[in-house]
Amino acid sequence: MPHPLLASATDASKPIWLVTEKTWSEIAGGLPPVAQGFAKAQGFEGKAGGHCLLPDADGNLYGVAFGLNGADAKRNDPFLVGKLPTLLPEGVYRFETEAPDPTLAALAWLLGSYSFNRYRKRSEKSVRLVTPKGVDAEEVSHIVNAVIASRDLINTPTSDLGPDGIEAAARALAERHGASFTSIVGEDLLTQNFPMIHAVGRASATPPRLIDFTWGKADAPRVTLVGKGVAFDTGGLDIKPASSMLLMRKDMGGAAATLALASMIMDAKLPVRLRVLIPAVENSISSNAFRPGDILSSRKGISVEIGNTDAEGRLILGDALALADEESPDLIVDFATLTGAARVALGPELPPFYTDDDALAADIARHGLAENDPVWRMPLWYPYQSQLDSKFADMNNTGGPMGGSITAALFLRRFVEAAKAHVHFDIFAWNSSTKPARPEGGEVQAARLMYALLKERYGA
Repeated sequence: MPHPLLASATDASKPIWLVTEKTWSEIAGGLPPVAQGFAKAQGFEGKAGGHCLLPDADGNLYGVAFGLNGADAKRNDPFLVGKLPTLLPEGVYRFETEAPDPTLAALAWLLGSYSFNRYRKRSEKSVRLVTPKGVDAEEVSHIVNAVIASRDLINTPTSDLGPDGIEAAARALAERHGASFTSIVGEDLLTQNFPMIHAVGRASATPPRLIDFTWGKADAPRVTLVGKGVAFDTGGLDIKPASSMLLMRKDMGGAAATLALASMIMDAKLPVRLRVLIPAVENSISSNAFRPGDILSSRKGISVEIGNTDAEGRLILGDALALADEESPDLIVDFATLTGAARVALGPELPPFYTDDDALAADIARHGLAENDPVWRMPLWYPYQSQLDSKFADMNNTGGPMGGSITAALFLRRFVEAAKAHVHFDIFAWNSSTKPARPEGGEVQAARLMYALLKERYGA
């Protein structure tokens, strides 16, 4: 079903003229004198992000003028119209002039309407958009619903979303689509050979677990998604400062992105054999917490010395990736809020990705631009592998003081050998401030572009 904020063309609607500083004068010339005069009095010139509510002769709303970016495509924000739902009075609207990318405009409208309301009541208003011509309303709605559900997960504090809550969300999604679902919990992780997941999560009052569900025909191309599900990260015995813990509810952002992508794939019924693996833990402090200097075994048989307990995400992912690799899938995709070094290199809005597959990398970059879901390729620079050397184990879980996102990716790469292709996304999963279609709070990064890529590769 189309999203409730998408309307049909038969609904009464007010026009929105999408303009630039160059096109505004021509469009303004076709408006009634009252609307022209009001826009002039307001000083509206069509600048990017500016808007003007245009009245009719009786003082009622006649339409809306909204400024888009100019001709420099590299500087344009395809989500700029996502500001409008927060600016306009309740009602139904239509684009009177065509958006540069109608699908992205509709997506931005719906994503810009999002707010997290679980703990605080907000005034709700229905600002609906007539589905632009050529836009698949159901497809856009599936994508938006997946993103919104995962934004809610990231925004929910750990008091209401521990490892068991992540499992409940994954189970509900799997059951909705008839997927087979299992979860390995607590001490069973040791008996079934997931020692690193167990070690990281054993100090929490909520037992660690490995969530695993499978969907699709057994003979279809195998696509496996792995998401870091650290419900909260204290840093363990290498404890984080208080300021660094404030956003640690989002350390399960990789799991949220994985569930969003899985939802899109299953809603679209893509002909793939989908497997989703989410190691879900809380990295807590207790008498049985794992320690710096401990040496852990892993599912892969690689021994890992703990250089820092705050580098826990790569440990749980290592066990999950080893399991994923045992099936020799066509593609493994992992999402993780893995390193602060990635933010130092590229900031919060441009996640790095790592892969040895040049064709896959080119497709990821292309779809990231097309879907306004930007990412940037970083190198798997194997000479840095020596930074992970250990005197007592096969490797350390931390590298040197520089290149931290690269060494983290190299750590993960050690657990993948049989898969035909593997890509790792080091995401931030949070909007630090509100931007069009991207309100402050939890964010899903890289899932939309991967859905577009998978649809192109495998879509019927």
